[in-house]
Amino acid sequence: MTMPKIAIACQGGGSQTAFTAGVLKTLFDNDIHHQRHIVGLSGTSGGALNAALAWYGLLKAAKGDMTPIGKRIADFWEDLAAKEPVERLLDEMTMAELRGVAEGMIPEYEISPSSPVMKWMQSILSLYLPRKKFTDFRGLLEDHIKFDEIESLLEPTSPVLLVGAANVKRGTLKIFSSRAGEITVEAILASACIPTIFPAVQIGEEYFWDGLFSSNPPVNPLAQPRLVGKENIPQEIWIVFINAITCENIPTKPHEIVDRRNEMIGNVSLLQDLHMLAAFERAFEKGGLALEVWKELGFDTENWIKLRLIQMSKPLLDSLDYASKLSRAPEHIHRLMDDGAKQARKLLANLSEPAFTVAEAGRVLTGQK
Repeated sequence: MTMPKIAIACQGGGSQTAFTAGVLKTLFDNDIHHQRHIVGLSGTSGGALNAALAWYGLLKAAKGDMTPIGKRIADFWEDLAAKEPVERLLDEMTMAELRGVAEGMIPEYEISPSSPVMKWMQSILSLYLPRKKFTDFRGLLEDHIKFDEIESLLEPTSPVLLVGAANVKRGTLKIFSSRAGEITVEAILASACIPTIFPAVQIGEEYFWDGLFSSNPPVNPLAQPRLVGKENIPQEIWIVFINAITCENIPTKPHEIVDRRNEMIGNVSLLQDLHMLAAFERAFEKGGLALEVWKELGFDTENWIKLRLIQMSKPLLDSLDYASKLSRAPEHIHRLMDDGAKQARKLLANLSEPAFTVAEAGRVLTGQK
């Protein structure tokens, strides 16, 4: 019996994407890859990191590696978390400063991450940290994903990984695709490059920032043969959300405005993607969009892809602020992962229910009937 084809798209959101780690770990711990044919994964920023860890685990498992995919994901987040007393102190000080700025209690001073001052501060900081990898994100990534062996792991039947980033100079979206041999440590770093924290990542002659600006996460690229191959077009895309789509009250306090603005910026590209796909879906159904035109737009399917949505529990979502996207406190990460596990189990229990059409998903997310 042929397994249904699915792809998983992971939204970015800093350390809050520990929620996504909990989702993916639980899905793989429950052998979702033996019940569904995972043909693609995509992500932006922290979502790209989680998607890459899962994708790498799938590639290794296909070659007979016995390390559970969920363990690979959990191990990375365990290493990322602040462990030593000085790491925890640094995390607490950073959170206090960010929240003080958001409340208007502390003046905000912008320092370029490329400046000599910032580089000097980072070098001094590293002297007092017992784990050098705590501030070496590249080294941490390379500890958990052996990028130099990816080429030898890839097969024609391997799932595709898509990573979203923004080209700084051109102002355009960039999708790094494993099908094009573009998945490197630099591609993941580019997708997670928050401009106020990291210098733009150079790849070839181009420079990249966080994919938050352009695709968060890549959804419709998962349905485009030029990026994933015709054989990897999914029947369903499962989207893991980090940011709240709607809010109940109009923000008035400084920190509320900061939080809501960040959520809206993080969601705008995704909502536009869904709106566009829903419009195409409707036009196609009514005979106003010929299959030939659909193919010219980069797609190649006569069967519309359905969506499943994975979101945080409302109590957890309501308790988070923008600053917490940069927190590496272990209790914060574990709380997010635990909720991710809970939401993944809920999804697995309801797989017999029909998935949403694109239009239905858009209405559900934005609170429309």
